[in-house]
Amino acid sequence: MTLFITYALTAGILVGLSRQLNGRLALSTSPLIASFFNHAIGFVFLTILGLILGNLLLPGASSTPWWAYLGGPVGVIFVASGSWLIARIGAVNTALLVIGGQMVSGVALDLARGAPLTLWASALGVVLILAGMALTQKRR
Repeated sequence: MTLFITYALTAGILVGLSRQLNGRLALSTSPLIASFFNHAIGFVFLTILGLILGNLLLPGASSTPWWAYLGGPVGVIFVASGSWLIARIGAVNTALLVIGGQMVSGVALDLARGAPLTLWASALGVVLILAGMALTQKRR
């Protein structure tokens, strides 16, 4: 379990770093161009990694439902909107709102699929994140 927690924390750090880098690129260019380069360079990196490690195309890929591939377009929207938002509302506010949205959608998706969860704890997490967002606004 500790390994999974470490992976999740590392992923969070990398998301924050990625948002900052893409936000900076968006200031120099535009959010659309920043998103394009983010995905183009990411595609090249993943292609090389896939060719080195093998199994770039898994046997079951063609039988996967079409909607399972919507993560790509959703990711493009996420990256472009994050790049646009960071320049306008700052890194902390963007991160808090993104995390708040992830918490709300995560709780909703878990409820929809009947996953076991402690609703009060999940709701409290969402409230605390939104309260953190409100506190950062009050300081201004």
